[in-house]
Amino acid sequence: MHLIDSNEKIYVAGHRGMVGQTIWQHLDDAGYENLVGRTSDELDLRDPHATREFFEEEQPDVAVLAAARVGGILANDRYPADFIGDNLAIQQSVIEAAHETGVDRLIFLGSTCIYPKHAPQPMSEDSLLTGPLEPTNQWYAVAKIAGHKLCEAMHRQHGDDMLTLMPTNLYGPGDDFDLETSHVLPALLRKAHEAKSRKPSGRNSSDAPVTLWGSGEPKREFLYVDDLADAVRFILETPEEELRDVAPDGMFNVGVGEDLSINALMALIQDVVGHDGPVEHDRSKPDGTPRKLVDTSRLDTLGWQADTGLREGVEKTYEWFKQRVTSNVER
Repeated sequence: MHLIDSNEKIYVAGHRGMVGQTIWQHLDDAGYENLVGRTSDELDLRDPHATREFFEEEQPDVAVLAAARVGGILANDRYPADFIGDNLAIQQSVIEAAHETGVDRLIFLGSTCIYPKHAPQPMSEDSLLTGPLEPTNQWYAVAKIAGHKLCEAMHRQHGDDMLTLMPTNLYGPGDDFDLETSHVLPALLRKAHEAKSRKPSGRNSSDAPVTLWGSGEPKREFLYVDDLADAVRFILETPEEELRDVAPDGMFNVGVGEDLSINALMALIQDVVGHDGPVEHDRSKPDGTPRKLVDTSRLDTLGWQADTGLREGVEKTYEWFKQRVTSNVER
């Protein structure tokens, strides 16, 4: 049985990104002080030799693989080779180095975009590889499937304690608000904020319009990044036998158990931001997967659930955006 203690060295790969830095903070707050990380300038995780040297030098007991090339529909469509190539390289380097240097436990972070475009809802872990992927993010999805399968193979062949968490759509402080690369929730927050800032002259005029891609009808589930960090800590602190009893393949969906349409999300964001302008739809742009709601019964069985409501999370994210991003965005 393996149960992490506060003295073990934990390597958080990608500790400067939204997910990685939140995981780092949660672990630090929980008393895990022996944390180690490297920036992408200090260590290129696509380089297997440099990655192996880092693992041999630091000898981490635990590795959390939160490093990845990420982005929304536009970025996936524009840079398909980067999305599949960089992620495959990062995963291979870190997972192989963890195996070769005897890391006690590795947690690999994937994404629910791994599931088929028309998977039964809610999507269970068993629906993996049962149908075609959503074309707009297939490059990223294929890489994440490969990462999970490598972890599963390492466990099957070598007995390595390697686990995969598949979070649904993430958002929160530290998110990417660049409209060229961002996901839907931060993109809509920024659009609503900027539309409100461009309010036409006249006391009774409404705010400038916000444009949504596609019909706005697809449904999405959103997980506040702090809840994912809490799930990572929960998994780290749970003995392997308990985890494997529930998930022999080592994979766990992480979500909130409910979704809403993009149109409904836009209405919530308008309310939080105070935007009263019209919402327009650019139907020349893709909708993506019709629905992405995950089955969280595996984690439910173990006793973990997310506890941040969507409105609360959006409000916290918007406050962070106004404090940290607005001054740069509006120059």
